[in-house]
Amino acid sequence: MKDKLTTLRDAVERFVPDGASVALGLQLESMIPFAAGHEIIRQARRDLTLVGPISDILFDQMIGAGCVKRVVAAWVGNVMMGSAYNFRRAVEAGVPRALEVVDHSNFTLALALHAAALGVPFLPTYTAGGASLAARNPDIAEFQAPFTGETLRAVRAIAPDVAIVQAQRADAAGNAHVWGNLGVLPDAVHAARRVIVVAEEIVPSRVIASDPNRTVIPGFLVCAVAPVPCGAHPSPVQGYYNRDHDHYRDYHQATRTRPEFEAWLNDWVTGVSDRQGYLERLGPARVAALAVRRRAWSARADFGN
Repeated sequence: MKDKLTTLRDAVERFVPDGASVALGLQLESMIPFAAGHEIIRQARRDLTLVGPISDILFDQMIGAGCVKRVVAAWVGNVMMGSAYNFRRAVEAGVPRALEVVDHSNFTLALALHAAALGVPFLPTYTAGGASLAARNPDIAEFQAPFTGETLRAVRAIAPDVAIVQAQRADAAGNAHVWGNLGVLPDAVHAARRVIVVAEEIVPSRVIASDPNRTVIPGFLVCAVAPVPCGAHPSPVQGYYNRDHDHYRDYHQATRTRPEFEAWLNDWVTGVSDRQGYLERLGPARVAALAVRRRAWSARADFGN
């Protein structure tokens, strides 16, 4: 298969243009591609639409950096601490720019991605009927079901221009092993027009082929694969490192005001050249402290015939 190995900088430059819709944070609180989001900020992309379920502080950082025009999500915030101050400033005061918000529930967003993955324009559902969600979201509509005559809701498909996903390991062709919480990642990579894989490590193809059922992302869907160790920090990657709770607390305290956020952004994103610079600022002791301490290996699987 074609070698798709590249740097994260090149992947973002080639496949994330201004105005794109970008799916991120698809595995909920784990494996959020922070390194990719930070590279988007450094490249000063503008007018993006961010698509994600419960969207963590990466959305908040990209909003605060002025990259985002529109958010399609179930929630945006700091999962551990509550508010996401840049999101609130953008919605309430248009700072640094006005932000359009399209409300979904986690389930309706999952349905929208699943519909696009299936190649159909919408999926029917019983959900979203007992709240005001459908009234606030133009992509959810009532209709009379054929065969039964029931009143159902239709959720319009979402096909992002690009999905950026974190994986534990991948080969040079983009075939990627992912384990732990998958969230809506499997549907998102089939729904998106382009897929960028950010991998903790690149391994030989024989390693991927040795466990085909763990190949959640097939290489034929992938445009680029970039090796970025600790690419999801401060979120966790199962089997590689744990969640950095202190980083979330520090971010919450350091971004209460716009000037404080600008200082934080310079320290952690725009003031470093790449992920390696970010990790050097974080420090080797802190990185080591997040490493997995107790291994929990899966049982061997025999794929012989």
